[in-house]
Amino acid sequence: MRNRNIDIFISGAGPAGLLASLSFASLGYSVFCVDPKKPVTQSNEDGADLRTTAFLQPAKTFMASLGLWEKLEPFAIPMEIMRIIDSEGDNWPPRETTAKDFLASEISDLPFGWNIPNWLLRRTLLENAMEYSNLELKFGLTTSSIIRRDDAAFVYLNDGSQIKSKLIIGADGRGSLVRDKSQIKISKREFSQKALTFIVTHERPHKNASIEIHRSGGPFTFVPLADFEGKPCSSVVWMDSNKNVKRLLTLKTKEFEEEANNRSCMHLGKLRVISEISDWPIISQLAKQLTAKRTALIAEAAHVLPPIGAQGLNMSLADIKSLHELAKSPSRLSNINEILSKYEQSRNLDIKTRVLGINALNEVSKSSISVAQKSRTLGINFLHSSPKIRHRLMQLGLGFKEPN
Repeated sequence: MRNRNIDIFISGAGPAGLLASLSFASLGYSVFCVDPKKPVTQSNEDGADLRTTAFLQPAKTFMASLGLWEKLEPFAIPMEIMRIIDSEGDNWPPRETTAKDFLASEISDLPFGWNIPNWLLRRTLLENAMEYSNLELKFGLTTSSIIRRDDAAFVYLNDGSQIKSKLIIGADGRGSLVRDKSQIKISKREFSQKALTFIVTHERPHKNASIEIHRSGGPFTFVPLADFEGKPCSSVVWMDSNKNVKRLLTLKTKEFEEEANNRSCMHLGKLRVISEISDWPIISQLAKQLTAKRTALIAEAAHVLPPIGAQGLNMSLADIKSLHELAKSPSRLSNINEILSKYEQSRNLDIKTRVLGINALNEVSKSSISVAQKSRTLGINFLHSSPKIRHRLMQLGLGFKEPN
């Protein structure tokens, strides 16, 4: 590949990297995005990401502004109810002790969010990228080294080519090469947990509800999907201790389904697993800073948190939107230092607050200590009992800084 001179270089072509690429291409910037692997865009292919992403209201609005939402909407399942359930910690199988519904209709005419399979999201983003002549995607490439100067940054790729760029964006995940080569340190916390992700059919309809069933070890979460072969269907995220996840992964399908049925308190009736089962380590990770010279970190290169409350990719979209708005300025990228400074200021507090909040929720959720279990139940009842607190909590969860 010949050497290139472009406006923005993006390392990483996962959902966040592709969304960032489309965002800046829509503003007229020349964008060059690389990734070691080509995204898998079919659910039955090896390596398919069978997780789903719940796009909250602000994320949907931003994606609509990029012309993306109209292509995703036919596949998006609305989430109109968030049901929080606590279950008995010491008994097996567990039983429901507290269940409270948080209704989107109390704060908005719209659902909390819309759930979309990740493999389908990747396919749509790749298809949309083909429409931009100023956006180039290259797969099988990684960043070897970076040199930053006052007038430009130079990225050297593993095929020996050189990219001259005004701005580098690290969207290359929790093990970000861009972050490492920018000498940005991280704080990391491990929870001795993993998340199992898979898709199930169930006897009872989900009625567009996202359902979190809490118990020591971590929550068992249903996220609504479209019916499968005429049966109600949901994506499941099952968080539990490393030890128990290791045991669960050794089970045969029928044995695993029995465990899942018990853990779900049969809330949606009998479950049948219809996909592969994937496991993911649960960590919390925070970059000490979001920027370096001519460089910005977004998404998991900047922040990683447990999969609670649909915060992950929605926080990433907030990163992208912030940079997008700053890059709209008449000066474009001529004053890159000011853009990066404002980006750091605009995102730093929100990221830290959400990471700390989700970490605390996860600790309480997974705890086997009786005091923490009682606190869970009391907390759910308290938050639900006050309309003012309940409404504000829902607005904060959606990403609204001020009450609507």
